[in-house]
Amino acid sequence: MLLDTTALNQQRNFFDEHDDLWLFGYGSLIWKADFDYLERQPAYITGWARRFWQASHDHRGTPEAPGRVATLIRSPGAVCHGMAYRITPDVLGPLDVREKNGYLREKVPLTFLDHSGNDAGRSEGLIYLASEDNPAFLGEAPLADIARQINQAHGPSGPNREYLLNLAHALRELGVDDAHIFALEKQLG
Repeated sequence: MLLDTTALNQQRNFFDEHDDLWLFGYGSLIWKADFDYLERQPAYITGWARRFWQASHDHRGTPEAPGRVATLIRSPGAVCHGMAYRITPDVLGPLDVREKNGYLREKVPLTFLDHSGNDAGRSEGLIYLASEDNPAFLGEAPLADIARQINQAHGPSGPNREYLLNLAHALRELGVDDAHIFALEKQLG
């Protein structure tokens, strides 16, 4: 079920007084930055794990045959690596539309990484989170079932399979081992 969160997100102005802010990408935002940014840097957040538990009715699937895309679930002790982008607030409008299917802006602490993979500072940043209380949240399922759904789904932004494969490739380029993503990739065959 599609839930358009665009208007809700435009009310969630955590960085109103800032000329720029950090956005953390953990899914397609790692490899598909189709927005202007001032700087990009590998980063991670703690206490969150990446999972393909969110339905995509508008990008990688359809209302009749939704795909599955990444969201975050709370996981004490977990580390989720991705890419941080320093953006200006005007970039949020188009991102709110891109992430409208159940994702809400949330504030998180970010840790940046240098070229050697060492911690290189911290900042507060923004994520788009599709929590379990949104109507498009599918939740946990056997990996084989998730992979089958991903393999079959196709939407206006292309095959769902492409999303997963691009994410796995981007994580490898970052030197990140994500057991959930790589297990799903293996299931696709």
